Amino acid sequence: MVVTMHFRNPRLVQYFVRNFSLWSMKKDPYLESALSKNRRWIVNNQIKNIILRCPDQVATVRFIQKKFKTLDLQGKALNWLKKYPCCFQVYLQGDKYYCQLTKRMMGLVEEEESVKDMQEPVFVERLAKLLMMSSNKRLNVVKLNELKRNLGFPDDYLIRLVPKYSDMFQIVNYSGRRSSMEIELVSWNPDLAVSAIEASAHKQGTEPCFTCSLPSTWVKSWERFHEFNATPYISPYLDSKGLVEGSKEMEKRTVGLVHELLSLTLWKKASISKLGHFQREFVLPERLNVLLLKHPGIFYVSNKYQIYTVVLREGYNGQGLVDKDPLVVVKEKFGELMQEGLHEYNRRRHLVNLEKKKKKGMVLGRPNEGKDRSSEMSDPDDQGDRGGLFDPEERKRFYKVLFDDGAP
Repeated sequence: MVVTMHFRNPRLVQYFVRNFSLWSMKKDPYLESALSKNRRWIVNNQIKNIILRCPDQVATVRFIQKKFKTLDLQGKALNWLKKYPCCFQVYLQGDKYYCQLTKRMMGLVEEEESVKDMQEPVFVERLAKLLMMSSNKRLNVVKLNELKRNLGFPDDYLIRLVPKYSDMFQIVNYSGRRSSMEIELVSWNPDLAVSAIEASAHKQGTEPCFTCSLPSTWVKSWERFHEFNATPYISPYLDSKGLVEGSKEMEKRTVGLVHELLSLTLWKKASISKLGHFQREFVLPERLNVLLLKHPGIFYVSNKYQIYTVVLREGYNGQGLVDKDPLVVVKEKFGELMQEGLHEYNRRRHLVNLEKKKKKGMVLGRPNEGKDRSSEMSDPDDQGDRGGLFDPEERKRFYKVLFDDGAP
């Protein structure tokens, strides 16, 4: 039976075509798992920053509750904070609950700041490389702020880096509007105009080319990759003005540019919508998603949680990063501390529930024991508080924030 669908609205047709094409990439379970890993990290990291900005680095739980709206969370802040006793210390003083970071958490904060100080030369190189790839050697500050966490930049990178390296960067505003403030490259450094592809080829003593990370059974995809890879590599640091839009050379340059952009990020991934904001600056095609889907051996496109993300395949081995930035190592310690506290919280809840059942004279069988263990692993919310991530609509908003912010 053949079903024919007729659409009178051209926009509706375009919508279905666009969404069908985005779904056409076969799912990679390892990379999908990598995208969902540590999904609560971003919220706790934001709570950490809220507390650090408070006087004496102590916040009232009521204040954090108000901030829950900006974090796209519902439910009680007190319940959330108590789930992570290794990260947050909650105490009652008078008739108010207060929260501060634990000693172990403060230790990680200090370690992260120490790593950022040591990584300053790396941040300078990343910023310079971004500007060198842009068409006019300038980038809008508002747009760049959307990628700063992907790149590992400290929140005060404008104050910390630009004035200190005035021989490389300067702040300009040619229109006078506040939203038009830009960072401009002052001097070109040829030593930095080397892409990750070129650096790898130099080490191996080969010509620069892309690598393909697909199963050998993907015969047609491999054939298309070899055909694409056979043409000369075009560095993203070369001026694109001489290239014709829609040509094979332009496609080669664009693939190389996105590859280089992802190589500069901490997690070798970025939101496609965020990359699209730099369409003019990096001379990207209007339908960037279509181009990325044409190269499944180089990029993996996911629509997990309805946020389209592009991942650099070669950056991962299974669900783990091949090369971990020092900042990633610290952030993973934060995630381990979160998990340790969550495990302790669930263990205590499990024991309390067991004690309640014993008092009621209930006999626990294996099914209940298995259920308790599974609930311990799944981090159940309090029975009286079913908001937050358990609410479908709230979960959508939460994941939108998570993956539109650039997972750590």
